[in-house]
Amino acid sequence: MSEVRRAEVCAVAAAELFRGDGEILASCFGTVPAVGARLARLTFAPELLMTDGIAMLRADVSPVSGPASGEAVVEGWLPFRRVFDLLWSGRRHVVMMASQIDRYGNQNIACIGPHEKPVVQLIGMRGAPGNTIHHPTSYWIPNHSRKVFVEKVDLVSGVGYDRAASLPERSRRFHEIRRVISNLGVFDFETPERRMRLSSVHPGVSVEEVRDATGFDLVVEEPVPETRLPTAHELRLIREVLDPEGLLLREVPEG
Repeated sequence: MSEVRRAEVCAVAAAELFRGDGEILASCFGTVPAVGARLARLTFAPELLMTDGIAMLRADVSPVSGPASGEAVVEGWLPFRRVFDLLWSGRRHVVMMASQIDRYGNQNIACIGPHEKPVVQLIGMRGAPGNTIHHPTSYWIPNHSRKVFVEKVDLVSGVGYDRAASLPERSRRFHEIRRVISNLGVFDFETPERRMRLSSVHPGVSVEEVRDATGFDLVVEEPVPETRLPTAHELRLIREVLDPEGLLLREVPEG
């Protein structure tokens, strides 16, 4: 196989989000998480539940680009109203994107600037508050910068660890901000204060580069490992089965 591209490293990191989840619904925003979830399903997470985007659970895995693999193989029925049965019981793992995110995992996709008179209107709160309280949530950020990784989000859409700590235990029993993946590295919150920690840097990225692109002090425990590379089998699946047209490369340019 030819040289591994950073987009493919990000896709493998996204697949790893679902390791050990078992029979849980995967919901993804962005090409990298979409490829990652499908890669997990085809390799180490065969019990992962995936929908056709309408009302059916698929037994097969559809590509994100290129021709369809044939008629869908349906294994279950999941209309929109039934999604909430999974959501409220913690049996869903969503990978959202973030316009802003802070050191505790508070996320903003609603607006930039004050809520009463925003400078930029974004997509609104959507389901982010409920998502982050009721089941595991991860984030995908294709362009790591100080505009995204901020000291304080302008408005809280997704609930971070500091805010969740003030809620009654019954209201946060499924709260888990598992990981953040960006085009520079992977981050988690496995620290005593639940602050964001640099878990790994992608090949070719330095720790200083990540620090310079972040608007708050990351927890960094040296030495920081590199994000793992895809195996030859995973690369073949990404390039030949899941994304033959290379949509990943548009979302994560090299360098």
